[in-house]
Amino acid sequence: MENTALMVMDVQNGIVERFATPDALQPLQMAVHSARAHKIPVIYVRVAFRLGYPDVSPHNQSFSAIKERGGMIETDPATQVWEGVKPLPHEVVVVKRRVSAFAGSGLDVVLRSQAIDHLVLSGIATSGVVLSTLREAADQDYHLTVLSDACLDNDPEVHRVLTEKVFPRQAEVLTVGEWTARFN
Repeated sequence: MENTALMVMDVQNGIVERFATPDALQPLQMAVHSARAHKIPVIYVRVAFRLGYPDVSPHNQSFSAIKERGGMIETDPATQVWEGVKPLPHEVVVVKRRVSAFAGSGLDVVLRSQAIDHLVLSGIATSGVVLSTLREAADQDYHLTVLSDACLDNDPEVHRVLTEKVFPRQAEVLTVGEWTARFN
């Protein structure tokens, strides 16, 4: 597990309340607990925008809709990491401006500075941040693991297809239990 980090992506208040139940987040909480117990860095990624939305293009269909209705500003409670996996003071939190964890976040600097080359992905949504981050990280030659039960999507069939058919082409797909069993 050397040079490995657990990525907890978009597990923030506004997203958790729309997509998740407390039971659905238990595997993610177990992954965070196990990573900490085994001294694996936990890196948090959240999506948020600057006041006035200077980082939202009118050409970006999803994010321009957010700009129109308001919210998702860096200081909004909805953009803060969910209390159930709250970062410890020494854990890194990066703010991204697009779907991928790498987009506008400085994540690559953090990973290179800590010599991390194996990313263990978790988060909400499987078809959003997890898919986009996996694709970009694979193109950057990271070793990848996806924790299938620590990823959530509002469409169970999309989640299944991604974790069973798409992700295995570029990553090892494990449950949290399978991943933590490797620590023993």
